[in-house]
Amino acid sequence: MKRPFFLLTGILAVSMFSCQGQTSGTKAEDKVVQTPVAATQENSVSDLTVPVHLTKAEFLKQVMDYEKNPDKWIFQGEKPCLIDFYADWCAPCRITSPILEDLAKQYAGKINVFKIDIEKEQELAAVFRVQSIPAFLFCPLDGIPTMSSGISNTPAATKAMFIKQIEQLLLKNESTSPTI
Repeated sequence: MKRPFFLLTGILAVSMFSCQGQTSGTKAEDKVVQTPVAATQENSVSDLTVPVHLTKAEFLKQVMDYEKNPDKWIFQGEKPCLIDFYADWCAPCRITSPILEDLAKQYAGKINVFKIDIEKEQELAAVFRVQSIPAFLFCPLDGIPTMSSGISNTPAATKAMFIKQIEQLLLKNESTSPTI
């Protein structure tokens, strides 16, 4: 009796906190409509307090041009950034969306928050070997980026996890404890 219970609990936990290998065959009412925010000359990336949706062309200009430099990471940005690889049909991705919006406001002027829809930008997902979502790429000004995936068991714990990663990986504040 214990073995089937633990097996079922494990399967349920994995399916709730990771969207791996799903396709977009969901019902229309399950989809979240997201309005992309794009940077313009009047509203540059450095002035935004919301996550910015990137295309491949924008990624090549604002983050890294992997076509020019396929063997070396050369960060193009002016500020460290957090990149969210997501899909509209992914439930954990929908949980992280408002958290990332809050963090974009909280860290405005210090970091940029970008979003990449893996269904629209499949090449970018492939370049960074995104196999499960949500996946997050933390790009510091100097050094190599760090990839992480998944979320915590509550929105508050997920926000605390992001704050800790932003402080340690992007802002290099080793002793900062997350505040919610």
